[in-house]
Amino acid sequence: MALYYLGWFQQIFDGSEQVKSWALRAFQTAAALPPDYCFPNRVECIAALETAMRLNPDDARAPYYLGNFWYAHRQYDDAIECWERAIELEPRNPTAHRNLGLALMNKRADSAGALRHYERAFALDESDARVLFELDQLYVKLGKPPEERLAFLQRHQACVDQRDDLTIEAATLHNLLGRPQAALDIIMRRVFHPWEGGEGKVTGQYVASLIQLARGHIRLGLYDIAIECLTRAQTYPPNLGEGKLLTVPENDVLYHLGLAHELSGDEVAANHYFAAAARGEFKPASPMFYNDQPPESIYFQGLARGKLGQHDLARSIFQRMIEYGEAHLHDDVALDYFAVSLPNFLVFEDDLAQRNHIHCLYLIGLGHLGLGDIETAVHSFDEVLARDPNHLGATLYRQVDSAPKWESDTGGGNIEESEFL
Repeated sequence: MALYYLGWFQQIFDGSEQVKSWALRAFQTAAALPPDYCFPNRVECIAALETAMRLNPDDARAPYYLGNFWYAHRQYDDAIECWERAIELEPRNPTAHRNLGLALMNKRADSAGALRHYERAFALDESDARVLFELDQLYVKLGKPPEERLAFLQRHQACVDQRDDLTIEAATLHNLLGRPQAALDIIMRRVFHPWEGGEGKVTGQYVASLIQLARGHIRLGLYDIAIECLTRAQTYPPNLGEGKLLTVPENDVLYHLGLAHELSGDEVAANHYFAAAARGEFKPASPMFYNDQPPESIYFQGLARGKLGQHDLARSIFQRMIEYGEAHLHDDVALDYFAVSLPNFLVFEDDLAQRNHIHCLYLIGLGHLGLGDIETAVHSFDEVLARDPNHLGATLYRQVDSAPKWESDTGGGNIEESEFL
């Protein structure tokens, strides 16, 4: 920027042709320098860069820098115009493509334009792991199927290995696709570091993979191995980089522990775990932050209450989930304060109303599943997946093909495998 300011000063104080040539030389030298770490932040840069663009119209860097300034100061249309000009002059500038893609998605809802520029940005520099992460998040917003996202990430494994968030996305995709052991292997071979906006991400996938593994062992009658997996899920290993909050609900883990003990014939242990799984708040709410109560915890509270013979209470829990979902399906949701614990690091602006709509459909599906109305439950889960193909809960619970038998007597016996779903 120093050379841009120098050329601007020269042009201001002396309009002679000789000084103009000096100014042009300064602008040309500035344009030829690497753009790394150059981010204009003073209001004077507007005049300096606009002067450079006028005297040296072939300069692609001046509109690129000015676009950065405009976007940082919320002049989004001006920023988009500058970046479009920069790309016309320098089509191989990956960061200009990335910036333009971000602006088109967030400020104009132009998903096609955003996708075009993001894919071009990554194609120009396939070593940029941050752009890969952002492109993958764009794929999530646009509903790209999980198997296609995973295949894309696997083609760029070296980039994935550079970032915790990309590694977690890869593990999440394996869980989505029914490969919990692969997800767990990915998680356990890396040391993660906490970051703002990523709280609960890796621990959530760690627990999800172990629960899925336990379900598989229960199906095979390997109850002791299932219990080992579930017990392991209750403790976070140091490599995850996060301690376990006292408020983290474990109703899903505890319920499956009860089920594994029940199937193995240990009625005392089963009732102990069912009683533990039945504890907690069972008032549905909209989980805006990562440490809010997830809807699955309420679902498993209901199943556990049924296992304990509290059938009326179990039904009321499931009915309450349905009623909440139906009552709040079309709420206009907004955050009314600044929070640091949003469940995602938001590259792209989130549609809170859409997120709430999906959450309510998911609650409705879980409620109907608990009540044994499989057809209605599957319909709700299908609606969720139509809006978000990467929804882990809807993917897992949509696979159930018969009602959970929580009204059956405890104490062992041949319980259908769908009961623990």
